[in-house]
Amino acid sequence: MTARTSLILGLLLAVLSGGAVRAQDVPPAHDMLLANLWIQRSVEYKANALTVYALARLRLDEALADRSWTAAPGEQKGDFQNLPPAVVLDVDETVLDNSKYEVWLMRADQSFSTKTWNQFCAARISAAIPGAVEFTKYAESKGVKVFYVTNRGAETETDTRENMQKLGFAMGGNVDTFLMQGEKPEWAGAKSTRRAAIAKDYRVLLNIGDNLGDFDDRYRSSEADRIKAFEAGMPYWGKQWLMLANPTYGSFDTSPYGHDFKKPREEQRKAKWDVLESWSGPTP
Repeated sequence: MTARTSLILGLLLAVLSGGAVRAQDVPPAHDMLLANLWIQRSVEYKANALTVYALARLRLDEALADRSWTAAPGEQKGDFQNLPPAVVLDVDETVLDNSKYEVWLMRADQSFSTKTWNQFCAARISAAIPGAVEFTKYAESKGVKVFYVTNRGAETETDTRENMQKLGFAMGGNVDTFLMQGEKPEWAGAKSTRRAAIAKDYRVLLNIGDNLGDFDDRYRSSEADRIKAFEAGMPYWGKQWLMLANPTYGSFDTSPYGHDFKKPREEQRKAKWDVLESWSGPTP
């Protein structure tokens, strides 16, 4: 065998061997791959978020000019027209991008747990959603107090504040503008009690979130009841209530299996498949 032939065979074996290794390294299919790819890498996601926050500026100016305007119809009571203005924003996937945690869950083949979530919060590496910082600064410049109503646990408040302060968000000055889940006994996952606490002292101009639960306490009901809640809010969507896209997690994801988090992943996945509508396919 000539040296040239030997070299060619060696290169061929290397290529074939490398191809086999690459095939073995292909990660398994995962339900969350496309959603997280869209959040982290697509310009479409960035454009969508910027669009929502651009609309938020326009709606804020409208609300400031109209003293009858409120984004808290269930909580705003009495003569609220002369109260100082405020806006309410959710935190996770509304102002903070936590997709690094979601990708870690994928790579580690883990499900959400409070322990690992709190560890992620403590790392303080969440990024700002495009347009979010600028909107909170704009609202602040207009004399509008910016409140954050989040279902992060009260134990994560310091980490959340420091992460957001580092990113440049409006922080509220001498007013505690972070209303965490569990901070008070009545502040559970449903957010209406926290909106009511804000509405006592402020006229709520806008409510911005990524999940039905940021607007309506019926978010963990059946799919039919979620539709009813959505339709009841029809006068507010796009005006007082602004929704960001979040395909990675939320009550939409858990509704098909009745929000029963103890069900095995396979049963959860089957329940999602079962509710989807499909084309019958081409005629034979």
